[in-house]
Amino acid sequence: MRRYLRSREGLVYFFTVVTHERRPILTTEAGRAALGQAMRHVRAGHPFEVVATVLLPDHLHAIWELPAGDADYSTRWRLIKGGFSRLWSCDDDRSGIGSSRRRKSERGVWQRRFYEHACRDDRDLKRCIDYVHINPVKHGLVERAIDWPWSSFHRYLRVGEYPPDWGGHDVWYGDEFRDVE
Repeated sequence: MRRYLRSREGLVYFFTVVTHERRPILTTEAGRAALGQAMRHVRAGHPFEVVATVLLPDHLHAIWELPAGDADYSTRWRLIKGGFSRLWSCDDDRSGIGSSRRRKSERGVWQRRFYEHACRDDRDLKRCIDYVHINPVKHGLVERAIDWPWSSFHRYLRVGEYPPDWGGHDVWYGDEFRDVE
C-alpha cells in the first residue's frame, strides 16, 4: 500500500482538491455557498490566510499561508471537506458509493486525497499564484483570466499585481507553468 507523506516544512502551501468522480458541483450557487460557509467555520478555529484561490466546477486550487508553528493543513482540509459535505444537499450523494466509503461515513462528494506543494521561495510562490489564476484558461472555461468570476485574480488585479489583459492562452502555453500541478 502506498504511503502518502505530507511536507511539514514551510508556511505557504499550494493545494489541489478534487470532487469525487470530478462532479461539477463547486461553481453552482449551492456549492459556492456550502464551500464558503465551511471555510469560514474552519478558519474561525484553525486560522489561515487565503493567498490565492480559484474555484472550478470539479476542483479547486488554493494557496494558504498558515500560522507559524502550525502546518496542520490536513486537518483544515478534512474539516472543510466534511463541513461542505454536510451542507451539500443533493439527493444522489450516496448513489454509487462503495462499501469502503460507506464504512468511513464518506458521502462521495470529494476525492479522498489532495495534492499539496510547499512553496519554496518567492519565485515559486509567484509561479503557483499565476498557475491558480490561469487555470480556468487552461481548462478552456474562458479565454482570459479576467473572465472567470470565482478567482482571487480580481483581488490581485485591483491592487495592481496584474494588468487587465494578463492571462490569455499565450500565458498558459508558456514554459513557466510546466511543472506546477
